[in-house]
Amino acid sequence: MTSAESSLATMTADAVLNALPHPVVVVSSDGRVIDANAAAEAFFEVSTPLLRRNLLRDLVPFGSPLLTLVDQVRARGAAVNEYKVDLGTPRNPGDRLVDLHVAPLPERPDHVVVMLQERTIADKMDRQLTHRGAARSVIALAAMLAHEIKNPLSGIRGAAQLLEQSVDDDDRTLTRLICDEADRIVKLVDRMEVFADERPVEREPINIHVVLDHVKRLAQTGVARHIKFVEDYDPSLPAVLANRDQLIQVFLNLVKNAAEAIGENANSGEIALSTAFRPGVRLSLPGAKARVSLPLEFCVKDNGPGVPDELMPHLFDPFVTTKPTGSGLGLALVAKIVGDHGGIIECESQPRRTVFRVLMPIYAGEGAEPDGAGEPRGDH
Repeated sequence: MTSAESSLATMTADAVLNALPHPVVVVSSDGRVIDANAAAEAFFEVSTPLLRRNLLRDLVPFGSPLLTLVDQVRARGAAVNEYKVDLGTPRNPGDRLVDLHVAPLPERPDHVVVMLQERTIADKMDRQLTHRGAARSVIALAAMLAHEIKNPLSGIRGAAQLLEQSVDDDDRTLTRLICDEADRIVKLVDRMEVFADERPVEREPINIHVVLDHVKRLAQTGVARHIKFVEDYDPSLPAVLANRDQLIQVFLNLVKNAAEAIGENANSGEIALSTAFRPGVRLSLPGAKARVSLPLEFCVKDNGPGVPDELMPHLFDPFVTTKPTGSGLGLALVAKIVGDHGGIIECESQPRRTVFRVLMPIYAGEGAEPDGAGEPRGDH
């Protein structure tokens, strides 16, 4: 093989490795990381040159089963698998459940290849069905509320106004209370009616960075004026087919929630907006055999106190909130809008690190199938 052919083979191997959606690292005989693909960089949130400066044990929890598996593979010379292993660390906090696939490198028996398959991605697909089911329940409830409640409320409010004209000052306080509470319920029902609106929305190719910049400017003049914003954008991202106003509503809601979680008195409050291309996540759409690729990742991250553990499983359900005056409809509406656009939304949270992650398909052009659609395959 000529040097040119050898160089081409190396470039092809690197391209194949980086195309894999699962993190892959190569570990030397002394336990040092000597190579990694792009997915591994994203998983450990550090570049390959920095990964190469670390021993594997520095990247995983103390006493992790992964270290034992690597030793077993090196001793036996055979591949070993382990499922549902937590690789969460202070550097990469949260529940990082993965399936481990560890195998010897044939050309270098003392070297080991480790592939991680994130369980959380599969779990997100299942939870998304729950989110959409909750949205459908809200739609049915909204239609019922609009029809059955608003009309009687108008009569109650009208009667209270008539009574107000013929009662003394003490009783007038009570009639005023009736009117105010009736108005409050009407506003709540008006918000619910948004869920029942099934009219098709106008969509066009949208540059997500223009949307995020607009949301940041809005937030900085209002609820997040005291908070530092950090941007980590991938400028090469293609467009997303969406309704601009609805995308603004989604991300303004997420940024507003992040700012309120941080609080007005926080001296080091920070909200990070990021965009990235993450191949490998595919979603089965109801009634369709094909799976749609969701490679566009948009994140809103804050360093607030985090979401309470008991709230996490129900975060996108209607009427779930920790705010004393909140209605609990904001995130339910966000989940509905993202679902209507063919995407999913998920949240990972612990103190000082809460991430709302929106995954959406690429705009494939007029009349084209969503990018990545095709025959079902073994992806999550």
